[in-house]
Amino acid sequence: MNHIGISTLTIIGLSFLISCQSSVAVSLENSSDVGSSISPTIQSEIYQNPIFNNDFPDPSIIRHRDGAFYAYSTGSHIIKSIDLVNWEYIGQALPTRPTWGTYGANIWAPHVSLIAGKYVMHYSLSRWDDPNPGIGIATASHPEGPWTDLGKFFLSDEIGVNNSIDPMTFIEDEQVFLIWGSFRGIYAIELTPDGLGFIDGSVEAAAQTKVHLAGYETSRAFDANTYEGAYVIKKDDAYYLFLSNGSCCSGSYSYNVRVARASSLLGPYEDASGRAMLTGDVGTYVVYGNSIFVAPGHNAVIADDVGDYWLLYHAFPGDDRSKRVLLIDKLIFDENGFPSLFGTTPSNNRKSGPNIIR
Repeated sequence: MNHIGISTLTIIGLSFLISCQSSVAVSLENSSDVGSSISPTIQSEIYQNPIFNNDFPDPSIIRHRDGAFYAYSTGSHIIKSIDLVNWEYIGQALPTRPTWGTYGANIWAPHVSLIAGKYVMHYSLSRWDDPNPGIGIATASHPEGPWTDLGKFFLSDEIGVNNSIDPMTFIEDEQVFLIWGSFRGIYAIELTPDGLGFIDGSVEAAAQTKVHLAGYETSRAFDANTYEGAYVIKKDDAYYLFLSNGSCCSGSYSYNVRVARASSLLGPYEDASGRAMLTGDVGTYVVYGNSIFVAPGHNAVIADDVGDYWLLYHAFPGDDRSKRVLLIDKLIFDENGFPSLFGTTPSNNRKSGPNIIR
């Protein structure tokens, strides 16, 4: 981690504090009780990537009501931060490997949401070249746990989507949606309001009503020119679908993040050039690799307390393929409302980090 300096701005007026709180993305938990001091302040740490210099692939993130941030990675590892820059390791959410999937499968890419007052984790259970991976569910009363594994939610062949991994949940009003998929189509279904079941009543019914959001139809063979690691935010009445594309972990190491936009959560999504996402090798670039950080991707998005959006993602150090370290960089929205990182590559210089009420 890099802890280099702090800049502090005093907030004047309760109305400004409230406006800051209301601007956060759907991935943040309601944090209305963050900061109990009489004169809360906005603080911004100076950071330099990587912000967590250990193996931490496929990150997702949530904010607890006490203001702390929790990030989760493949392997169900948990880290904690109060500023999105300095992180401490907490442990594993699910240290015991589930056994309901293919032999040798492990937990990949967990996503945690606060749903109906409970923390709900949707996780992938897979191994490399898994013929039938699936998605499971665990719950907890606190982001650190203890977590209770509820087991299988569905397998790929049950839902009719090949390579069913990389889940994320999107919550709007009282509706909960699951979005998932990896290089065999990105799909969405609606869940029950507690996030634990199918709104249609069964996996068989959900298989018939699932919505195809991006990539080729799932019947097409594996194609790294399509997408995985979906993540959706809503901003200014538009929905932004972030997707990872290319080779993540070997060969060309061409992994990158792209984005598309829609007026409805369930699409249709188009990139900045107006290209439909129901194909391959489209989407507007958000970040691609450089000589310092290779194969950046599988992102989450978090908003700070002044309404700026930040991309949390992993990449290999340029000279090390043994670990995917954790990076963060600010998203910049252009005049057409499409986001990318400055220079469309990971930063490696000292920069001002997210603005957080503390």
